[in-house]
Amino acid sequence: MLAIQLAITGLQTGALYALTAVGFSLIFGSTRIFHFAHGASFVIAAYFFYATFGAGWGVIPAILASAFGAVAFGLLLDRLVYVPIQRHEGSFFTVFVASFGVGIAVQNVIGMIFGRGYVTVNTSLSRSVEMFPDVYVSPLAWIAILCAAIFLGGLQFFLRRTHTGMALRALADNPELVRTFGLNPRAIQAAAFAIGSVIVVPAAIITSATTGLSPAIGHHVMLISLAATIVGGIGSISGTMLAGVLLGLAESLALLIVDSQWTEAVTFAILFAFIIIRPSGLLGRATAH
Repeated sequence: MLAIQLAITGLQTGALYALTAVGFSLIFGSTRIFHFAHGASFVIAAYFFYATFGAGWGVIPAILASAFGAVAFGLLLDRLVYVPIQRHEGSFFTVFVASFGVGIAVQNVIGMIFGRGYVTVNTSLSRSVEMFPDVYVSPLAWIAILCAAIFLGGLQFFLRRTHTGMALRALADNPELVRTFGLNPRAIQAAAFAIGSVIVVPAAIITSATTGLSPAIGHHVMLISLAATIVGGIGSISGTMLAGVLLGLAESLALLIVDSQWTEAVTFAILFAFIIIRPSGLLGRATAH
């Protein structure tokens, strides 16, 4: 029964990992901007929900406030930081350092406002119920899996069936092709940041009600996002989804063999194995173009 319990927990964790990682993968894959502050988007979304829900706004207004905070942060960062750097032909490393600095600044501001300890949103959905003998699952586990299925399925439809989605897929390789569709590459880049930021909102909210939050959680989110992007295949949204779920399952099922403090090491052992054995990832292209 322990294996079943860990597998269900792993699916919940993997669903949240997939949501956060796909947002980063979409932004990086379409804009080639190493958006290290993606973890800060997660933190902002989570703390907006924590503050507004705790203030008695109710679930729906708190979710909307969380989405607004994440999207506004992503768009402002793109407009005020990334676009000026690109306009002056700043290097990839310059963008990374700027993004890293913003992430650190957000962590410190959140720490000053809410404190640096762990906080949790109290909700009845966090309470586990017995499904089978010795197997306990909270409603939030099924909500996490359902949210991942809806958001990621909707994203795949958007990318494959809409002009904006196809433009996002073409933006990194051929911005001129985007212009031939009558679309503005800057506007498409902004759309990438808006969509990539809003996708982390369900994961941020559910995390706030399960494992809890701290201002430093953004670093963990970013590392998992990067690991899933590499394992899944850079530029492959489907691969990143699959990798996020697999990493969540691997972390959870590893508890059958190792102590809890080693579970994150399992994730990065998988990452290093892919870097060495299959650098293109699960569904990535075998050659660079």
